[in-house]
Amino acid sequence: MVISEGVKSTKWELTEEGKLVAEKGSHEAVLYRSIPDAGILQAEVMKTVPNAKVGFSKAMSLGWIAIDKSSGAPLVKRKTESIVDSVQDHLNEIRKGIDNIPDNIRSDYKKRKLLQEITLKSFVLTKGPKFATSIKKMETDLTSEMLLTGAWKELQFKPYNFDALGQPPECGHLHPLLKVRSEFREIFLEMGFTEMPTNQYVESSFWNFDALFQPQQHPARDAHDTFFISSPATSTEFPVDYLERVKKVHSEGGYGSQGYRYSWKIAEAQKNLLRTHTTAVSARMLYRLAQQKEFTAQKYFSIDKVFRNESLDATHLAEFHQVEGVAAARGLGLADLVGTLDAFFARLGFRRLQFKPAYNPYTEPSMEIFAFHEGLGKWIEIGNSGVFRPEMLLPMGLPEDVSVIAWGLSLERPTMIKYGLNNIRDLVGPKVDLQMVQDNPICRLDK
Repeated sequence: MVISEGVKSTKWELTEEGKLVAEKGSHEAVLYRSIPDAGILQAEVMKTVPNAKVGFSKAMSLGWIAIDKSSGAPLVKRKTESIVDSVQDHLNEIRKGIDNIPDNIRSDYKKRKLLQEITLKSFVLTKGPKFATSIKKMETDLTSEMLLTGAWKELQFKPYNFDALGQPPECGHLHPLLKVRSEFREIFLEMGFTEMPTNQYVESSFWNFDALFQPQQHPARDAHDTFFISSPATSTEFPVDYLERVKKVHSEGGYGSQGYRYSWKIAEAQKNLLRTHTTAVSARMLYRLAQQKEFTAQKYFSIDKVFRNESLDATHLAEFHQVEGVAAARGLGLADLVGTLDAFFARLGFRRLQFKPAYNPYTEPSMEIFAFHEGLGKWIEIGNSGVFRPEMLLPMGLPEDVSVIAWGLSLERPTMIKYGLNNIRDLVGPKVDLQMVQDNPICRLDK
């Protein structure tokens, strides 16, 4: 209906500095006028006159001033009785719209940031071949009623755009496991816990087992339960003093313990593996905490992958997520652990819980945590907990009156309970139904 034609034009305008020069004079003229008849010390004029560096250089090149060094300190004197400030005159002409300045001078003023070139864009509108003073509605659909009545003959239809994009494909959807993980993380943060760095999947046996007071002949350290790394097969960098204390408490005892009374081998501690639990991360954090000059109570948590060489069934995977919480403070005990777990699981919305006595090499007392799975119709283990043993904490250097309570939870099994899944392989792995991932709602645990 309307044809538009773009038109570009340019014009020159004064910058803010250029406007100041147009009013008060160029930098070289200002400097020239500030020099008394007897002259002035160069250091003083450079200090007192605005933009003296530029003005001095330009005035010297124009032959307006000279330097007298006969009396010692450089003295700036006028070299001519009068001057013509052409810069100020040119800028005032441009301000009035008179632009007859040579291009080389204009370019010089642009370099001095006294002028700037402005590009003006405008459009010239003319009537097009389909110009009309009124707009007629275009029909988009041909209906059966139009065909029956013949009204379609009098109507104008909007042309089809065969180049229009179709309906965009659906984007990805958050996996239920990620939804529950986000809720777990939010609960820990609400309870005042700090997240631990867990980006190191490969651990040494020292941090994964030995630092936790787990003996080297323990069945969990067998290849049937642990994935060992072939390259690099070993680690060699350990805190030497700490390693010696761990070795001693294993082989000889100490800190009120008899130890395990066996020949502890550094070769076993050096073996690399895929971490079997994130408690290895907790051990590193507690050791770092013990190295502080003054102990301060801390609460840590982590949610990340662990790996175990287990047979796959409806409730077990070789790769799964562990949710771990650790609290270190003076005087903590089993009652604090039970209270913390009750508060934690209340926020998760799991009411049918059981705590059963258990054994762990690195906690005493220890408890297994069970939740009832409605789909399977039975209690399933979702976590483990306990109070870290002195044989684990004291070699790190923590004070004797400091206790650490900890618990590790599965992420997959609570997710199965939340979303009513009976088989863990329906949640993780190649058999996952993508429609299930798409249809499951946002996770909101009954806090």
